[in-house]
Amino acid sequence: MRRVEGETNEKSRKFISGVYVLTLSTVIVKVIGLIYKIPMLKLLGNVGMGYFNCAYEIYASFCVISTSGMPVAMSLLISGTKDEGRRKRIFKVALFTFFVIGVLCMALILGLAHPFSVFLGSPDTYVSLLCISPAIFFICLSSAVKGYFQGLGEMNRTAVSQVIEAVGKLAFGLLFASLSVRLGMELKYIASMAVLGLTLAEMLSAAYLFVSKGKAPPCVDDGQKDRKVFGELMRTTIPITVSASVLSITKLVDMTMIFRRLGSLGYDSNLINAIYGSYTTLAIPLFSLAPALVSSIALPLIPAISSANAEKNTEMQDQIARRAFKLTALISAPIGAGLVIFSRPILELIFSGEHEAISYAAPLLTVLGLSVLLSCLISVQNALLQAYHKPNLPIISMLCGSALKIALCYWLVGNESVNTYGIPIGTFACDVCISAMNFAFLAKHSPLKFKFSDILAKPYFCAILACIASYLLALTVKIPNCGIAIDVLIKIGVSAAAYLILLFITRTLDKNEINILLLKNTTHKRT
Repeated sequence: MRRVEGETNEKSRKFISGVYVLTLSTVIVKVIGLIYKIPMLKLLGNVGMGYFNCAYEIYASFCVISTSGMPVAMSLLISGTKDEGRRKRIFKVALFTFFVIGVLCMALILGLAHPFSVFLGSPDTYVSLLCISPAIFFICLSSAVKGYFQGLGEMNRTAVSQVIEAVGKLAFGLLFASLSVRLGMELKYIASMAVLGLTLAEMLSAAYLFVSKGKAPPCVDDGQKDRKVFGELMRTTIPITVSASVLSITKLVDMTMIFRRLGSLGYDSNLINAIYGSYTTLAIPLFSLAPALVSSIALPLIPAISSANAEKNTEMQDQIARRAFKLTALISAPIGAGLVIFSRPILELIFSGEHEAISYAAPLLTVLGLSVLLSCLISVQNALLQAYHKPNLPIISMLCGSALKIALCYWLVGNESVNTYGIPIGTFACDVCISAMNFAFLAKHSPLKFKFSDILAKPYFCAILACIASYLLALTVKIPNCGIAIDVLIKIGVSAAAYLILLFITRTLDKNEINILLLKNTTHKRT
């Protein structure tokens, strides 16, 4: 019994170790991203960032459509076998498939750049779309190598490639944009040069991954044909891609709603670009911080659960899933509560001097904060359903949630008394719908026995109390000659300290969980 418990805890520690590696890289990437956006906002302004973010959203949607499913399918198949010949064949088939997808997507963006930008109501965006199109090809190639390493449970190379991409985007994007400003180029060309920096960064990231993997030996004869492996990959890839694409398409719907529905209310094109640029440059990155961190939990969760499922170890599955949900709540709860209460001070700290952009973004970020926990839960829920070979179920929940969001956004954004608030309100309604349906699916189709409410309630309760305490302290205690930066940092520090104290008081984490989070041994194996 102790040996089984020791193996379960060892699997948990391996899973947590993978989470830590990806979390560290995600934090570095997000910090670099914020550093990147501050000078870029000064170079491009709200309107120029509107061009940049329009192109980026379209690029991101193509990335999701072309790369979201296959790496997960590779991870599931590779983690479920110890046959090296089969693993090599899976990589070979996936790499060829990714190459074809990358070429097709790049050609599609190049061909539709101008008509789509005209349809959107922002024709100057097409130059940025042309510059970002090769990036989709490089990210497709990168995804094949990432899926291979993730299936082996090796997260280090994925983490390093993310950092290379972020550093490259920062260095080349700012360099090209700065040179364009000095040359006196038009704003649409300055934005496109910033986008070109992202494309070059993706190329460098892909180069690192292929060099890191090295030359793969030829596939041994494992008795399987490439066509059979391709069929296995597609059976998992297609439903995962469809479910991921639904939410990605709703982001394009957000963009279209803002441009066309606000235009129907009589908003000027430059004003709409300024609002959209502020929303996507200031509010969305902070909202996306927690889901990005939680993706560090979802990626190693799939091979961990798949491996435990293959071994028929129900206890191990339950422990890993339970800790994944608890980690998700511990990360997302304080971030969400903090954004609801301190959205404006945080934006003023990061984007000091951008008063107009902050005035557009801060109220929307406050509403978005309500969706942080739900958005994070959805990532983990989808990963679990995929690990249990139920990739079709997230499609149902995503379609229902997205349909609700589109209907709400169309109605609310076109309502003059609500307008831009309709986007974050629609996001919240969408996430409530998706997460509720996913919990129902997990209860029916997985062997997990723990109560989800027991895991989620305490961290969120502690986070809300901590933020309220910090807010009340800020109202009652005034520090003389205290600037905005010091004031915000004090609020964040008090909230974080109160949150940690409340976690211990409420015993949200038991001793065994703390030891596993610290990667300590908790049991001794005995044969």
